[in-house]
Amino acid sequence: MPDATLKSDFIDAMSSLVSTVTIVTTDGLAGQAGATVSAMSSVSADGDAPTMLVCLHHEASATAAILKNGCFCVNALQQGQQDIANVFASRSPVEGGSKFNVASFAPLVTGAPVLDSALATFDCKLQSHERIGTHHVMIGAVHAVKHADGKPLLYGNRAYRSLTPPAG
Repeated sequence: MPDATLKSDFIDAMSSLVSTVTIVTTDGLAGQAGATVSAMSSVSADGDAPTMLVCLHHEASATAAILKNGCFCVNALQQGQQDIANVFASRSPVEGGSKFNVASFAPLVTGAPVLDSALATFDCKLQSHERIGTHHVMIGAVHAVKHADGKPLLYGNRAYRSLTPPAG
């Protein structure tokens, strides 16, 4: 386990990086679940199917659901969708008892909920996973992709950010 100073320095340094805000969703035998995630990346476009990586805390309800359901969808949010991010991060109250009431969702191939208004979605079947420290690293084989025009919702320096054109 890293010492307290190293951990604090690591967290501060990571907060200065900017990432696209995503919600990762799932549905199946374990039911619907979802969480806001910034630890997401493409792995490869090669092989039998493109692959995506997401990291979720082992205590997140979405983690157990994804592992049981065997599928997940990475929904990249657009600028202006902070409310959706806050609901799936459990920072805002949930209307009607379900996070999925905050917007319109429909499944593609795997059955995982796809945010209709997302900038990009990657519908994945769980290919592998491993718990590393407090998080599960999950690799998914992409079975469907959907994307729209727009700008991504970003998160950096502990706040939502927008792409803005350079001045002058």
